[in-house]
Amino acid sequence: MNEIPAPVTSVGKTLLARIEDRSAVIGIVGMGYVGLPLAFAVTGAGFRSIGFDISPERVADLNAGRSYIKTIPANKIAEMRKGDGFRASADFTEIASVDAILICVPTPLTRHREPDMSYVVGTATSLQPHLRPGQLVALESTTYPGTTDEVLRPILEKDGLKSGTDLFIAYSPEREDPGNINFTTSTIPKVVGGDGPDALSLACALYGAITNRVVPVSSTATAEAVKLTENIFRSVNIALVNELKTIYRAMDVNVWEVIDAAKTKPFGYMPFYPGPGLGGHCIPIDPFYLTWKAREFDLRTRFIELAGEINTMAPYQVVERLIEALNRRQGKSLKGMPVLLMGVAYKKNVDDMRESPALKLFELLEARGALVDFHDPFVPQIPETREHPEFAGRTSVSLTTEALAGYAVALICTDHDDVDYEAVVRCVPLVIDTRNVTRDLQGTYDNIELA
Repeated sequence: MNEIPAPVTSVGKTLLARIEDRSAVIGIVGMGYVGLPLAFAVTGAGFRSIGFDISPERVADLNAGRSYIKTIPANKIAEMRKGDGFRASADFTEIASVDAILICVPTPLTRHREPDMSYVVGTATSLQPHLRPGQLVALESTTYPGTTDEVLRPILEKDGLKSGTDLFIAYSPEREDPGNINFTTSTIPKVVGGDGPDALSLACALYGAITNRVVPVSSTATAEAVKLTENIFRSVNIALVNELKTIYRAMDVNVWEVIDAAKTKPFGYMPFYPGPGLGGHCIPIDPFYLTWKAREFDLRTRFIELAGEINTMAPYQVVERLIEALNRRQGKSLKGMPVLLMGVAYKKNVDDMRESPALKLFELLEARGALVDFHDPFVPQIPETREHPEFAGRTSVSLTTEALAGYAVALICTDHDDVDYEAVVRCVPLVIDTRNVTRDLQGTYDNIELA
């Protein structure tokens, strides 16, 4: 896009001045894995902020300087709170006191793989009575193209405030990657779409003050499509390598060796890696937002749906691989066998269990009669989840030599760094590795199988 013009409305000019001199107060709704890092970036840029959350426990923790997310430890909370830079609140009447509202709430799928917009709708409904002229409202939650215009704006305009003149509405998708030490909220380029030129101008000004680079696009729907495209790209390519893994295994070819060699090509190739299934709040969910929206236009998303089928089947294939290896090597069935699941977080070096494939593996193994424990240095206890509440409260076991010797199989699901994998391989008769984390041990021990 060309250079963004300055706001033309008087309320827009006033808000721009407050953003530029850092006197604007920023409200962030949803203090989870997106909202809390965003609050840290906002305060780090010199703005005062209020973190809104419906959880009294989270509000109390933050105001006491405690953190519940490992990537934002307590010392960072203390840094945010210096000089009244940040506080948390469950009182949505305080929305009237902020200049910009950044919405970071969940957008899950229903059991029928349709968008669950209840969090966005509920948040907008809670905000609406307390809005005033001159505020910027930006949605960051991943969603389908048209959400900001079709769902958010009508609720915010309910009592007469008009987008573009009284209120300024924008969409800027979150791009958090928990556990990635190379990128932070402030260093990841921020895509921004506005409902009109003034909204775009103000949103770019705010995010430009918080992040190193802003990427303006022509509309909120375009910005919404950007986020979906990013995650669909990953979902389809992960499905591809999961399918290649199955094919190459039948040919006695190691897919990990193939990928390592292929990625030496300096152009035209990007490495993706197989695994036990998809996890996290984005990749397993976001592609189906576009699938759902495409039906409105009588279109099918065949690539997305096929990728979803392949990735959904990955945990089943891992369990079948485990059963086959156990029978071949030890002449045993899975029923009654003690199995150690290594890692229940959805990715390495984080405590985030959202949509973790480990929970499906838990379910499948226990349904076949296995006696399943887990070890995860980042998840001492499994929290309650929507899909698998039955596992809530289970605690991580220690990796002592005596404990490891009691398991027939260790299934490596999440490749955390802070784990003694050689001790696991040395003590457990069969190790099924879905992440190739034992690559340096495979020439020394013959009890490792890749899955």
